Amino acid sequence: MTKIAIPVLNGQINNLIGDTQQFYVCKIVKNSIVEEKVLSPPDHEPGVYPKWLAEIGVTNVIAESMGHKAMALFNQNKINVFVGVSIKTPKELVMDLLNGTLETNDNSCSH
Repeated sequence: MTKIAIPVLNGQINNLIGDTQQFYVCKIVKNSIVEEKVLSPPDHEPGVYPKWLAEIGVTNVIAESMGHKAMALFNQNKINVFVGVSIKTPKELVMDLLNGTLETNDNSCSH
């Protein structure tokens, strides 16, 4: 099973993962979305989001940008990170990932 999380703001990907107040989380079975939720994370401190998302079974995070330290923390929690994506709805980004058309780049920020 795959679970994908995306930081969201007003129905679109939030470009600042550390400032996000909500995550779109979906469960994937046989390359199809079978469950979708919008969850409020715990208060943000370094390392909290990766640990929390790992605890709820997230395997992949899609983000517009992310610092190198945050990427390392997600990876330590066995969560794959896809950064540098275009501003789209969470569902569009998930479908792009599932279809193998998700465009990413090294859009990391300095913290």
